[in-house]
Amino acid sequence: MSDLNLNDVRDALKHLRILIIGRANSGKTTILQRVCNTTASPEIYDSKGQKAEVHVHICQRGYHDISRELVFSSNPGFIFHDSCGFEAGSEEEFEEMKKFVLERVTTLKLGERIHAIWYCISVTDHKRPILAAEEKFFTECDTKDVPVIVLFTKVDVFSDIAFNELRNQNTSFKIAKKEKYSYAVKMMDDLQAHMSSVLGKYKYPPEAYVQLSEMNKKKGDITPLLQCTTNALGTASLQMLLISQARNLELIVEFTVKR
Repeated sequence: MSDLNLNDVRDALKHLRILIIGRANSGKTTILQRVCNTTASPEIYDSKGQKAEVHVHICQRGYHDISRELVFSSNPGFIFHDSCGFEAGSEEEFEEMKKFVLERVTTLKLGERIHAIWYCISVTDHKRPILAAEEKFFTECDTKDVPVIVLFTKVDVFSDIAFNELRNQNTSFKIAKKEKYSYAVKMMDDLQAHMSSVLGKYKYPPEAYVQLSEMNKKKGDITPLLQCTTNALGTASLQMLLISQARNLELIVEFTVKR
């Protein structure tokens, strides 16, 4: 710890830095907006902290720079990085992402470290949830002690999928409509169990899994993600940092009771 100066420590305790990964249309932008309680787009900053001259939508076609920081004015306590690119099969961008992760999980500049990685997988792809990108990431990407959390996104679509599955089993329309929600829960739990079994065999498996639904609606609950991330963080100081930044009453109450 002698190589770490006090300014780095103070800086580290001001921001929680998170890398978000996921295929196109996996709901990444919506999740970040929900975490920061906004519908606005983020401000973009370069690695030197200089604000970009124009707003660039996350994963806009033709744009990719994982080192750029995404900050929402509604909650500047979070700094996000987006890995968009390698999930589509680009070897160059995968290597860039892997280099970025290694640098940011080992740097002695605490203010530049990433504290957690969110890997988004949309259940709209439930028939092919694990592609080459997932295999490559969990086989080759060493995140050291930084937790990787798999986010199953758009879980609410499973109710329609469950309805169709029940109808395909010759269930009547009335019963299928009544039972689709409970059947959707079972299907989602089965999918998570399968994913956990498969990914758990890779060299660098995820730390945890969380299911998210209706993130594009006001009633969508981001608390499970905040709880899961807080539990996964390795130190009490980082846990308290997330709790203070998240401004989530349920999270505050839960961890106050635990303490």
